Amino acid sequence: MSELSPAQEEHLYGRIASILDEARTRVARSINTAMVHAYWLVGREIVEVEQHGAERAAYGEGLMKRVAARLSAKFGKGFSLASLKRMKQFYLAFPQGSALSAAAGGKGSTALSLSGEADGGEKGATALSLSQDASPRFPPSLAWSHYLVLLRVGRPEARAFYEIEAARESWSVRELERQVGSLLFDRLAKNKSPEQVLELARKGQQVSVADDVLKDPFVLEFADLRDNPAAQERDLEQAIIDRLEDFLLEMGKGFCFVARQKRLTLEGDHFYVDLVFYNRLLRCFVLVDLKMGKLSHQDLGQMQMYVNFFDRFQREEHEAKTIGIVLCSDKNDAMVRITLPDEKEQVRAARYQMYLPTEEELRAELSREREEVERVLRLTAETSGADDAEG
Repeated sequence: MSELSPAQEEHLYGRIASILDEARTRVARSINTAMVHAYWLVGREIVEVEQHGAERAAYGEGLMKRVAARLSAKFGKGFSLASLKRMKQFYLAFPQGSALSAAAGGKGSTALSLSGEADGGEKGATALSLSQDASPRFPPSLAWSHYLVLLRVGRPEARAFYEIEAARESWSVRELERQVGSLLFDRLAKNKSPEQVLELARKGQQVSVADDVLKDPFVLEFADLRDNPAAQERDLEQAIIDRLEDFLLEMGKGFCFVARQKRLTLEGDHFYVDLVFYNRLLRCFVLVDLKMGKLSHQDLGQMQMYVNFFDRFQREEHEAKTIGIVLCSDKNDAMVRITLPDEKEQVRAARYQMYLPTEEELRAELSREREEVERVLRLTAETSGADDAEG
């Protein structure tokens, strides 16, 4: 019997190695899921002991220290008093397991509903009431490290959103930390009704219209240009290209990179679009122009021309209309409203920030913008009412 050729041997080795790598991955995921489930069960045991009455609660700390010491002696690191407290917190945060089952609508799903007050009794805040289910389920793609990040998210509706998106988009722990730190949920939810906010918590981000992917502000701290006051638009563009994976994560779901400095030629005149993307969920081109400094109405007019060009010469019949986003460091919202059509379906303006703001800074900014939108809506309604009265 003749021996295998080097190519056949390499092929056999490759197949076996692939099988073993896949098996190791499955085992690792199974271990991760088993440990997450086990920590949830440990947390439930602790909570049930504490809920048996004031007497047990009185000596609970000493009891937990002794249990932690015995567990550490038997199982090694990872079972300190602080770890047991985190497992308890994990159970309390996910009393019926993953929020992902709610998004799928399957058995054991989390029932979410809006109430008028948050846990702290803050008027007008959104809270979630949760129905219990004794069969916890957790996605295999999320490890205990992911849940330690999620436990830092105080609001149940935001926590559910981040868990769903982390599992669906296969975010690493670093990516999840960044999305939580940049308040992705708040930026997506800032102009939504309470019912739409609840939908984000139940189903994660659903992309069907341009508003579903537009954020304001975009956070571009990864470009590392904050301490470079002389930076030009080309520097920002190059930084985005160099960190394209991070920019796509910030852009959101369904984006694919197409081109940079895409040339458009009209009767011998050349124009250049900074960045061109395609969104497979919206089925359309998304054009991005970068502007250092304050946005002008000429910038919006230029983007409108780019959008018109793509719609007439690049878009196929089965594709949706092109979307254009002008990213600027500062903008006059009143000027944008007057310059763009009321529908603003295709051309958008959004700010970017070169640093990751603190949660307090970003919440204050989102609150300010929400108040501005409400003010404009009130003025529009009052003007419309006055016109009707005169008619």
